[in-house]
Amino acid sequence: MDLPDRPLCDALAAYAHTAAHLPGTPCRCASGRVGVLADRDDGTVVRHGHLVAKAHAPGTDPAEHRARIALAAHPDLRGILLAPLPGPGHGEPDGRPVSLWPYGAPVDPADPDAAPWEEAAALLALLHRTPPPEGPAAGPLPAMRAPVKVALAVDRMRRTAPDHPAAATVLAAWRSVPDRAPADGPRLLCHGDFHLGQLVRGPGAPGSWLLIDVDDAGLGDPAWDLARPAAWFAAGILPPEVWSRFLDAYRAAGGPAVGADPWAELDVPARALTVQTAALAVAKSTAEGRALDEVEDVMIDTCARIAGHRTDSAAVAST
Repeated sequence: MDLPDRPLCDALAAYAHTAAHLPGTPCRCASGRVGVLADRDDGTVVRHGHLVAKAHAPGTDPAEHRARIALAAHPDLRGILLAPLPGPGHGEPDGRPVSLWPYGAPVDPADPDAAPWEEAAALLALLHRTPPPEGPAAGPLPAMRAPVKVALAVDRMRRTAPDHPAAATVLAAWRSVPDRAPADGPRLLCHGDFHLGQLVRGPGAPGSWLLIDVDDAGLGDPAWDLARPAAWFAAGILPPEVWSRFLDAYRAAGGPAVGADPWAELDVPARALTVQTAALAVAKSTAEGRALDEVEDVMIDTCARIAGHRTDSAAVAST
């Protein structure tokens, strides 16, 4: 796997190499175990052997970042969140904080039938049930960022694709969604950006799954962690039987996000996540000079349905 010709990737690769090997020790890592795993606006991730180095998003708040890394390292979250590793130094290429992690095998996108929906639901329930650690050395936990990310996605679409034919539909859906983060809502531990790409098999416990990527973690309403699969189900992308398995597993593990009628809590977050997905689809397709794909079209159609209904009632949540 070749590294892109970018200074950031080169610097991150050097950081990962230094962390993976003792000084003077030659690298014998196979080529398939060295390379870029992700290179996006919100983070660049490079693997070297059994380690992964991540340069976090530009503009990351240093205090919030330290609190989130400390949360992932806290013993109360062992078996739920992948714990970070100490790095060889405080490398900050392009002024971006860098963290170091053990490599864990991700969910296989080529085998959707084996997707660990139940395991993911149980991990989320455990996370939501874990009391926030008191007095962390890195400072107080910030709010989880899910509602903020929806607004950022809409702003990105407004800036980069204001004339896209679907932009008006997405904005109409956004205007119809009530307050995305009420001040009097729950304050539980949340992941903040859950999807199946946020799972890896624990490197120290073969067969177990752990949640990764704490960049959006913090205190808030745990319904937001169920919002993406709920939105996919409502849009017809996630099969009803898979959604039922996920929701049943979450409830069986004592998850506190939903009650007897799950849509009473999920309605607003699921609709907001639909808007976020659609807004990003419009922005990215415009930047790439392509038409919306089939799944993206489904999310735009779902936004049209959202815009045509009041969203302060859970009675229409499953339509």
